[in-house]
Amino acid sequence: MFDALIIGGGVSSVSCALVLGSAHKKPFAENKKIGVIVHQKASSLQNAVFNNAYGIPKGKLGSELLTETTEQLKELYPHVVQIEDEKVLKIEKQTKGFLVETNKNKYTSKIVIIGIGAGNPFTIEGLENYVIPHKKLPLEKNRIQLKNEDHFVEEGIYVIGVLAGHRSQLAIASGSGASVATDVLTLWNEGKQTMVHEAVNK
Repeated sequence: MFDALIIGGGVSSVSCALVLGSAHKKPFAENKKIGVIVHQKASSLQNAVFNNAYGIPKGKLGSELLTETTEQLKELYPHVVQIEDEKVLKIEKQTKGFLVETNKNKYTSKIVIIGIGAGNPFTIEGLENYVIPHKKLPLEKNRIQLKNEDHFVEEGIYVIGVLAGHRSQLAIASGSGASVATDVLTLWNEGKQTMVHEAVNK
């Protein structure tokens, strides 16, 4: 049983995993089991080049970021389980948490965070009732989002990135994932508003 299972391998998902992983020394998070299913193989980052993203060197390729950020997650926070080469097919609510079924395995998690792309049709069974047309992308792109209130879909389910209704901008997607990570940490910390910062000489 995972305490939090993130679905997706793009910007918002890895950002969420990095922030959750960085809280491992906090008493309320030290024993939490966190996983990320690197669901997206055809990320829009594959063809991107960045000159306007804060903190990222000019000319950085999106394909490089995809590799570098998952390696950073693995190096700094190896306790975050990275599940590769699996695609999520179904999410089913259970008495305690959720059953997440992939093309190869089944997992259970108390919290599910969905950060796949906004392509239409939506391919994860069990969340069809939340699918609506995307509110911030051009109609001709035929993109979708999940109905949510500040990333919250329903008890135990969060959505991040473009699928949460955000525009397709790297900084926005990254912030969306980090935002939900702090929401989850706040939940684990008995509702006390929580952020994770690291500092020089600490």
